[in-house]
Amino acid sequence: MDTATHDVVVIGAGPVGENIADRVVQGGLSAAIVERELVGGECSYWACMPTKALLRSEAVLRAARRVPGAREAVTGNLDVAAVLRRRDSFASDWRDDGQVSWLAQAGIPLYRGQGRIAADRVVEVTGEDGVRTSLTARHAVVVATGSGALVPDVEGLPAARPWTSREAVAANEVPGRLAIIGGGVVASEMATAFASLGASVTLLARDGVLPLAEPFVGELVIESLQDAAVSVRLGAEAGSVKRADDGTVHITLTDGEQVEADELLVAVGRTPNTGDIGLDRVGLAPGAWLTVDDTLRVVGDDGAPIGDGWLYAAGDVNRRVLLTHQGKYQARAVGDVIVARAKGEAVDDGEWGRHVATADKRAVPQVIFTEPEIASVGLTAASAEAAGLRIRVVDYDLGALAGSALHAEGYRGDARMVVDEDRSVIVGFTLAGPDVAELLHAATIAVVGEVPLDRLWHAVPAFPTVSEVWLRLLEAYGR
Repeated sequence: MDTATHDVVVIGAGPVGENIADRVVQGGLSAAIVERELVGGECSYWACMPTKALLRSEAVLRAARRVPGAREAVTGNLDVAAVLRRRDSFASDWRDDGQVSWLAQAGIPLYRGQGRIAADRVVEVTGEDGVRTSLTARHAVVVATGSGALVPDVEGLPAARPWTSREAVAANEVPGRLAIIGGGVVASEMATAFASLGASVTLLARDGVLPLAEPFVGELVIESLQDAAVSVRLGAEAGSVKRADDGTVHITLTDGEQVEADELLVAVGRTPNTGDIGLDRVGLAPGAWLTVDDTLRVVGDDGAPIGDGWLYAAGDVNRRVLLTHQGKYQARAVGDVIVARAKGEAVDDGEWGRHVATADKRAVPQVIFTEPEIASVGLTAASAEAAGLRIRVVDYDLGALAGSALHAEGYRGDARMVVDEDRSVIVGFTLAGPDVAELLHAATIAVVGEVPLDRLWHAVPAFPTVSEVWLRLLEAYGR
């Protein structure tokens, strides 16, 4: 067995693992990274990049059709083959040469294979050829293995060979009929994408559409999906699934109704990729989510760090926030804290310290690329009340803005500001409307910076832009 020693060993070479290793190296330590699949991870090949590529072409076409002058220049529909080719390019044709080259340039050794914790600070890597390499970490091992699609316990479902998000995103053909089990972000985005590509889509949304967002979000997205001829079945639950010999998928709902489709996408949640990484060697349950403190150290049921604190976990695997940008935020924090501890420096673990991931709790920005786009940060009104805050909710019709009318004819959308009345600061902000993603960071800064409303009054939005919603919300609040 080959052996090697590095200051830090990272298991998982997705965007989180890459950023951890790079941050460690920039801090003056050495780092190695272990990956069993493609370097670049889920986001690069089966999530963020290719999904947004699938959605973007229709969004541009829709935008052109909403502006007189441009509308008249549009003479056809989407070129599906061109959309899929563009999707392929953003997934690098499912090749990781560029990402591997970046690791080499950054001075980060790559070990391909299945990484398993074998002992304290020791990771054993088994390559596809069966060759094993033992890596010893002087300071830390970081688990950044991400998550995979959860396939629920529905009779016949595994045998029916359903799509998960991976198969949907990488599909080379558009099915005539697509059924989707789920109503969350992946389900809503894929319903939007495949409807635009010509599929007849049925959405089986047992718990509603985007149920964790503000209520008006789901209402707008449902209306848009229905306008796109998507059959939205609220409360529908799959009881059993069977794929016939001709390939047709037969879904029997719990109320006895039958739904037929050419393909079935399951999008009901995620599960941690920790089933085969050696967690049992350190007293943790294989296949479990990893609990961490704010410096991303893995802790046991008693809240104490594993061993002497050498094991860390960042990204989806710790279940704090399953979003790539938050995982990269965690990566920067954990990289810096490992370097600080290795060098005997003080760890800044205050409320907004450099070495903590506290934004995961209070200031998470998210964009959902449905029609309309949804952009949010911080708490919803319901979650703020559940947290015990005394709040005031202020809503505004985005379509009433002059900037919105210029942006698109018939612009429809809504904005909501959730204010902590005791501190007079914004704790939540949600926007729904065309191209609202680019408005989100201003709200994120206001929430993270805890900018008092009296101070925000002096942040004057440019006219005529959709950003004028800030002025209108503050006026409605009474500032």
